[in-house]
Amino acid sequence: MQPWYRFSSLALLVGTALATLSAAPATAAVPTHAGAAVTLLGRASIPATDYQPGPDSGAALDKTTVNGVTPPFKGQPIPGFSAAITATAGDKSGRRLLAMPDNGFGAKNNSADFLLRAYYVEPDYRHGDVKIDGFVSFRDPDHRVPFDIVNKDTKDRLLTGADFDIESLQRDAHGNLWIGDEFGPYLIKVDKTGKVLQAPIPLADGTKSPQSPDLKAGETPSLAASNGFEAMAISTDGKTLYPILEGPKVADTDRTRRVVYEFSVRKNKYTGRTWTINVGAVGQLVADAQVLDGRRIAWLERDNFEGAEAKVKQIHVADLDTADKSGVVKSTTVADLLKIADPKGISSPAREGEFGVGPTFAFPFQSVETILPLRGDKVFVTNDNNFPGNDGRITGKADDIELIEISIPGLR
Repeated sequence: MQPWYRFSSLALLVGTALATLSAAPATAAVPTHAGAAVTLLGRASIPATDYQPGPDSGAALDKTTVNGVTPPFKGQPIPGFSAAITATAGDKSGRRLLAMPDNGFGAKNNSADFLLRAYYVEPDYRHGDVKIDGFVSFRDPDHRVPFDIVNKDTKDRLLTGADFDIESLQRDAHGNLWIGDEFGPYLIKVDKTGKVLQAPIPLADGTKSPQSPDLKAGETPSLAASNGFEAMAISTDGKTLYPILEGPKVADTDRTRRVVYEFSVRKNKYTGRTWTINVGAVGQLVADAQVLDGRRIAWLERDNFEGAEAKVKQIHVADLDTADKSGVVKSTTVADLLKIADPKGISSPAREGEFGVGPTFAFPFQSVETILPLRGDKVFVTNDNNFPGNDGRITGKADDIELIEISIPGLR
């Protein structure tokens, strides 16, 4: 997640000018995989200002109006989704999902009133809307978290965005949930109701971010802020996690290297085995990952731009079993999310100023951070909208949360 208010006026002017040229991406050609185009199957959205029950939030944000929205907020916003799994284990239909926002507003010091949750969502692609049907509230009533949290003196000890930056989510073979965090980075184990079951697990190799509660006085962080476990896959049997660093380690001379770790759920510890995948350019990020079969992982790569400036929002496949002697795994690009065929006109007609709709549909959001393979070649994708800071779809309007299904021929 990026800070909620981060664009310069020059960037906004450039984006506005480019967006007015066309409602579709500049390059109309749609790439193919396995001889057929990646195709849009459905699109639904949650309005950016669809606040959920809970205490008012955003009190620590600058009171500047951004993209038509002024903090603080009446209730709990959903600042997009950074992860999603099926609501029921084994269900590949995509009809009901458990989708998780991150820490709220992008930093420890501005997210203490944002409650960490995962929402049950049911996209209705026929009508284009989404039903929000309750949520899982992450909390620590048994005092498993060994450091002070915002709500430390309350009975429920509800977790907030000042405690953890939760970014990835999986369900293990026993039905417990595992969360990948960026502040540690940590792995956090909770039960199906969201209750923390044990102390958060730091990386065994000592990697720490600047926000880590484990960082000692005078100790130099070995990972930049917001470069932790944005992505985390799990084996199909629910017994092995594959958390992946979003960015490079501070000391790594290869700035495109992203480390894939292996964690045994049964042994409750890292196995010591790692792999390397490489992003296409310095500054690009690993945003999500899911196991397809065996150790074959679909992973999401993104740049840090939106709208007409966005160039990299891609899904790749890497088979960890094909790693070379140094652990490097080659990846194959299977989908460009900026060039999705829309032969049925699902994204049309365009709203005024809307970018990336038409025969070639684009998902041009800065923080595209969720992919979820469903049945066959179907894949669910959604965005973190850094509420209200992103306006990749319509300049000057806070991005909604868009939920789409696409077909990637030959994915499996």
